[in-house]
Amino acid sequence: MHTRTDLASDAPATTARLAGNEMPFGPLPGVVEAIAGAAAEAHRYPDLASVELREALARRCGVTADRVVTGCGSAALFAHLVASVGGEVVHSWRSFEAYPMLVAASGGTSVPVPVTPEHRHDLPAMAAAVGPRTRLVVVCNPDNPTGTTCGRAELDRFVAGVPSDVLVVIDEAYREFVTDLDVPDALAAYGDRPNVVVLRTLSKAWGLAGLRLGYLIAHPEVAAAVGEVVIPFSTNAVAQAAGLAALDAEVEMARRVAVVVAERERVADELADLVPDVPPSQGNFLWLPLGEAAEHVGRACAREGVLVRAYAGEGVRMTIGTPAQNNRFLVVLRHALRTGRRPLPA
Repeated sequence: MHTRTDLASDAPATTARLAGNEMPFGPLPGVVEAIAGAAAEAHRYPDLASVELREALARRCGVTADRVVTGCGSAALFAHLVASVGGEVVHSWRSFEAYPMLVAASGGTSVPVPVTPEHRHDLPAMAAAVGPRTRLVVVCNPDNPTGTTCGRAELDRFVAGVPSDVLVVIDEAYREFVTDLDVPDALAAYGDRPNVVVLRTLSKAWGLAGLRLGYLIAHPEVAAAVGEVVIPFSTNAVAQAAGLAALDAEVEMARRVAVVVAERERVADELADLVPDVPPSQGNFLWLPLGEAAEHVGRACAREGVLVRAYAGEGVRMTIGTPAQNNRFLVVLRHALRTGRRPLPA
């Protein structure tokens, strides 16, 4: 198994953990108490169908509960989708690094399509890559690790052009951080299409990364098919209780997201003078296209107790943390770029 040292749980408390796209503020109000209550019943099996949680999610999303499936993170649900349809899976690259691994593990075949020079999905190229063996295409919007997005008009054309027997999965793990009005809410825009599936998560904005809780919204027939391959009890009792408590704290979630978004814009402005071509981000992170300097910067940050996600030869993804953590990152980055032996890409 590949080990991610940038996500090490034994990092000192003083470490600025800016590698995992986690929220930096701790659990939402009521979540810890809900976890403690659920832990007291740990000798009991959880609700196999996650009925109360699915109903709460359905109410929030304005759909019926038979369209909602929960699972051990949205990544697991993506794997279940692949397992339910098989065949080829078209996805952007670089995009979410787990896609090709999850596709392979679920018996599918990845068809990666390179991003544009602006680090965005190349939707026309992805549409052209759809062939007779394609069973699923996935659009990560906002994308991870770049934070770039697909706008309404281009996504409208793409979704309309995909054959009706191919699933269009729109991964909206970072939807709550989107402020660009041109980036559509996929559920509102395309949720009436039988072949569209929307993936979302409570791991990011809702602060439940450690409990692995995701959900999808799909046509009832698709949701039922996924339900057939979901591992029983994969949404455990603690996750269900924590998810319900988090959903009750939506106002505080939105306040915290606003803090992160403000910091995202501030840090992006600071980076403009340090790293060329940092793309605008709609996630809770920023992408630094450092090329061959990426590993040097990643190591330099780690030496100073700042963990970021370095992609060798490509770039560094920096999660937005607290203002103090972000300032610390900027100080370390400036020093690393001054002292690094590897030049930035032209």
